[in-house]
Amino acid sequence: MKRRELERQLRSLGWRFLRHGAKHDVWSDGEREEAVPRHVEVNEKLAAAILRRAMKKV
Repeated sequence: MKRRELERQLRSLGWRFLRHGAKHDVWSDGEREEAVPRHVEVNEKLAAAILRRAMKKV
């Protein structure tokens, strides 16, 4: 999956870009944080796991 598509889906779930890390960008929904690799292509399984955790309610 393209990183931009993953970021678009995170934004649609209410997540916001928080900061740049060394090799990852950190996104937050205000309560939780999620590291997103800064690669053009993100592994499909990793992208699915990030979105699954993002959709999970606390």
